Amino acid sequence: MKKELKRTAVGIDDFEEMIEGDYYYVDKTLFIKDIIEKTGKVKLFTRPRRFGKSLNMSMLENFLKVNCNKDLFNNLEISKDRDFCDKYMGKYPVIYITLKDIEGSTFDNAKAMFIETIGREADRFHFLLNSDKLSDIEKDDYRKLINRNPDIDSFYLMSDSVLKNSIFELSYLLSKHYGKDTVILIDEYDVPLSKAYLNGYYDEMVDLIRSMFQLALKQNKYFSFAVLTGCLRVSKESIFTGMNNFKIYSITEKNHNESFGFTEKEVDAILMYYGLSDKKSEVKDWYDGYLFGDTEVYCPWDVVNYCSDLYSGDKDRATSYWANTSGNDIVRKFVSFATKSTSAELEGLMMGEEISKKINEDLTYRDLYDSIDNLWSILFATGYLTGRVVANGLYKLRIPNNEVQEIFVNDIDKWFEEKVKTDKDSGMRFFEAAMNGKPEEMEDVLSGLLFDSISIRDTFTQSHLRETFYHGFILGLLTDFKDVRSNPESGNGYSDIMILNRKEKIAAILELKYSDSDSEKDMEKCCLDAIAQIDDKKYALSLTRSGIAKKIIKYGISFNKKLAMVRKG
Repeated sequence: MKKELKRTAVGIDDFEEMIEGDYYYVDKTLFIKDIIEKTGKVKLFTRPRRFGKSLNMSMLENFLKVNCNKDLFNNLEISKDRDFCDKYMGKYPVIYITLKDIEGSTFDNAKAMFIETIGREADRFHFLLNSDKLSDIEKDDYRKLINRNPDIDSFYLMSDSVLKNSIFELSYLLSKHYGKDTVILIDEYDVPLSKAYLNGYYDEMVDLIRSMFQLALKQNKYFSFAVLTGCLRVSKESIFTGMNNFKIYSITEKNHNESFGFTEKEVDAILMYYGLSDKKSEVKDWYDGYLFGDTEVYCPWDVVNYCSDLYSGDKDRATSYWANTSGNDIVRKFVSFATKSTSAELEGLMMGEEISKKINEDLTYRDLYDSIDNLWSILFATGYLTGRVVANGLYKLRIPNNEVQEIFVNDIDKWFEEKVKTDKDSGMRFFEAAMNGKPEEMEDVLSGLLFDSISIRDTFTQSHLRETFYHGFILGLLTDFKDVRSNPESGNGYSDIMILNRKEKIAAILELKYSDSDSEKDMEKCCLDAIAQIDDKKYALSLTRSGIAKKIIKYGISFNKKLAMVRKG
């Protein structure tokens, strides 16, 4: 029987729940000392998704807030510094707001979610209504913060001016009640901006957040310090205008480089705890490789999920956990207009190469798509790439690990199929060439599309799976034609693709092969073998017997990476 161990904290980003629920916790409490002792009244930490930002923010709140549960920190590293704990633990009113759920198809929808988020935080301080430190007017101001309608399709009871002033107002009221300046924590500050850009209301959201932040973090003498987290370091000119008290800790900074993500030592400890030390090399290959400052770290989300699945027996090998948790919309949009040069560089990365690129950390969402060169900065900031600086702003970039490489291959594959489906002219050319017995024209269409696009998947898979990739590629090309059959039962087996012209009673049978060599001789042999298979398996028999087709054209098609050859039987 297995020894009773602490539970793995999959999906737990609330510090109190983590500790009281007796989950395995990787101790990051010394982050609290760094926050208080290092310069910068407003600190922004940018890290990719699922690297522990929310848990660290929850930890800060639970340590600093008035009437905190001090027992939560027993036996943790921070508790060893008694003087520090006596001075700072439980000494601040704390406002903690997470913006990770602020989204909507319209600005009104997103604004309603903003109002609800602010209102829920204000609700925690109902004692302000009975405070003898506040005037009746100030209590009325507090009522405006909690007076809201959660129905996003109804009239908002919180006005725009109250919303923009809300964080400042709440910090002022708490400061006056406690006689102590407030700490402001804002988690995932840039999520509303990303969603706004993708849904077409970016200017309105920028105006709202800029107003809120300037009032709360610049024109506010009632807060002690503030900490913000996000994925992208949005340009100061768009959100943080004129904030001289502002300090950014991005993934390129050496400070706080062990505060987010798991270090080698921390991963060794958690693997040993769950009896998985023999899996170290697999964990390293799949989830390590991120470089924060000069420290290499593992993705904590992946490590925790891996330990949970293997210890429970749900899985017996590494898999991708991060793929469906990260915001891929921006990356997909970039890849959709990748140039030939960009495509070649992406292929090189997926084959384990490094590329040298300038990284711009001061982008605005409005400027993201001004240049395809910004793709590299986005991939770097969001965790798809990692790298080391080699000159001023110039980085050597690479894919960090097997998991992200797998994500690259799968995402690029999907993009490629989508691109092919939207190329109606090429699809029509291919269809007409197939119906008219023109293999040279078919080959020209396929070669052109493969050359312009990314076909990296064939580098990583076995031959029969490579054929599946090209099978899907041709089906995507023919998506607008309804009389196209994939793997239809015919004769003594299943042909790859049949194309029918019922009106003219013409059918084309396409059999696909992958050639392990790019030589013309070997590729042609694959084409002839494919045609021979059509004859041997009698794929045309059902078409002639049923009277569907009087004329049948047989094609053997071979592929090797970006090369295509078509021969007619």
